[in-house]
Amino acid sequence: MERLTFSVTVDAPAEHVFTTMLADETYREWTAEFHPGSHYQGGWDVGDTIRFVGPNDDGTLSGMIATVLENRAAEYVSLLYLGVIDAGEDDTTSASARKFIGSYENYTFSEADGATTVTVDIDVDEDFASMFTEEWPKALGALKRIAER
Repeated sequence: MERLTFSVTVDAPAEHVFTTMLADETYREWTAEFHPGSHYQGGWDVGDTIRFVGPNDDGTLSGMIATVLENRAAEYVSLLYLGVIDAGEDDTTSASARKFIGSYENYTFSEADGATTVTVDIDVDEDFASMFTEEWPKALGALKRIAER
């Protein structure tokens, strides 16, 4: 696994950026950069299981399963990945799932002078590094546009 880091500065207070990033409606907007129809099932409270999913061509869902390790509003969120979702089924044992199990995704919100820098740190298998290196900047750009409108 390698750790990738991405960031964006948003001209808005941290509380607003945090809410925009995690609220269902706006989450769907900015994560469409990864896959149209992306959304989550579950909650953002510590200990919650959350499923990040998107539709397949056949109508089933695929994505990832995580647990929320930390959630300090407008400061920090930490997720630990537990497996993947393949055609609507949870998978925590296959070789594909093991590429994600035990990896972290962390969001840090730092506010200064009314602007907020969002930093995302993710652990990724080398097979997915180029995809995330291309997609995360687009997604953070969309988050910025949404939060600043």
